[in-house]
Amino acid sequence: MSNPQTGAIGVVGLGNMGLGMARTLLRDGFSVTGFDVSPTSQANAAAAGVTIVASLGAVFDACPTIILSLPTANHVRMVLTGDGGLATRDLDPRLVIDTTTSEPDVTREIDAALRQQGHILIDAPVSGGPAGANSGNLTMMVGGAEADVARARPVLNALGGKITHVGPVGAGHAVKIVNNMLVASHLLTMREAVRLGNAAGVTTENLIAALNAGSGRSAISEVNYPKWVMNDAFDSGFTMGLMRKDMRLAISLAEQKDIPLPVCELAGKIWADSAKLLSDDADFNRITECAPILAGEKA
Repeated sequence: MSNPQTGAIGVVGLGNMGLGMARTLLRDGFSVTGFDVSPTSQANAAAAGVTIVASLGAVFDACPTIILSLPTANHVRMVLTGDGGLATRDLDPRLVIDTTTSEPDVTREIDAALRQQGHILIDAPVSGGPAGANSGNLTMMVGGAEADVARARPVLNALGGKITHVGPVGAGHAVKIVNNMLVASHLLTMREAVRLGNAAGVTTENLIAALNAGSGRSAISEVNYPKWVMNDAFDSGFTMGLMRKDMRLAISLAEQKDIPLPVCELAGKIWADSAKLLSDDADFNRITECAPILAGEKA
């Protein structure tokens, strides 16, 4: 069925995150139409109950509300303002919720173009991985006007366990870049903490337990190490390639805003150098296995 406030929901990008969000929306009673360029992703979404259409235009025509889950800002730009994009079609106003980890200035540029035609764009990048997408427990960092965010609330509430409105359009993407910059940096400092503790005669298990009871704890010590690192699972659903991209976005944003980030710039270099050992497809938590200085060999 269609929610009277949102109408049918269109999901563009049916990878791990987009498919998880589509499943959650279907479970909550929304009508979901989807598009992806990958036949495999289309088939997986169809098996989950998503109505698959053959073109972006068909999504825009059928769905008053559209969710984007795409790899980069350039993909978002192509979908919304490129050839055949939303801005090229003569349609009643659409609400677009962009969950991509994207670039704040690009988001503001696209927003300005869409608003000339009455469309609404809010940026709502997410944290929580495929598990959060499938369970409706994503953390969402939302940028947009108060009224626009209120209009999107039925969808946001279905998808998110923690939803924070952080400012106008573009602010959500800025916060997500900062968040992932911290996650990437915390993984590096945590791996050094473990090595130092181990060298001083403390087991990783005891060190983690003590840190999590003290002020040195973080999501990395509380979640990542127990869930994906210490048990050698390395199956978080988030890849080295994605985190390298996000660190590049952070460093690029700092350069644009003329903000020096000496510590995080070093972290970004270490993540970039890790490509000598770890492929883009590897789980991002495997950075903890790399040598302490340049990630060119296993530690």
